[in-house]
Amino acid sequence: MTNDQLDKFANRYAKAWCSQNPESVAAFFAERGSISINNGPLAVGHAAIAKEAQGFMTTFPDMIVTFDKLEPRGDVTAFHWTLTGTNTGPGGTGKRVRISGYELWKIDNDGLIAESKGNFDAAEYERQVKEGVDS
Repeated sequence: MTNDQLDKFANRYAKAWCSQNPESVAAFFAERGSISINNGPLAVGHAAIAKEAQGFMTTFPDMIVTFDKLEPRGDVTAFHWTLTGTNTGPGGTGKRVRISGYELWKIDNDGLIAESKGNFDAAEYERQVKEGVDS
């Protein structure tokens, strides 16, 4: 995948996270692709990846994910993102959250994500969910 193709892919991927359609996120992954968030358990395959995406979409019905930049790191690419949203899902606090992180992608020969390892500051995320981004 060229840098331009990867850039367009990353923009479409960020938009998929904003869609409130978890299957649209899963579609960016290979059939047996995987995602792990903050070294958590692997979600393997489209249904499991869609379930991970659904969790964020439910928690933040107004979620916006912006594509910040791509950073080559050897055999992986770091997709840097920022999530903004209001925790108004079931049992939500009503607090605004703005958190940045990245996913380390391994892209397969078909141009899909074979493996993604997501990372963000979990302690800061939990603080914002409880207190809001501006407190």
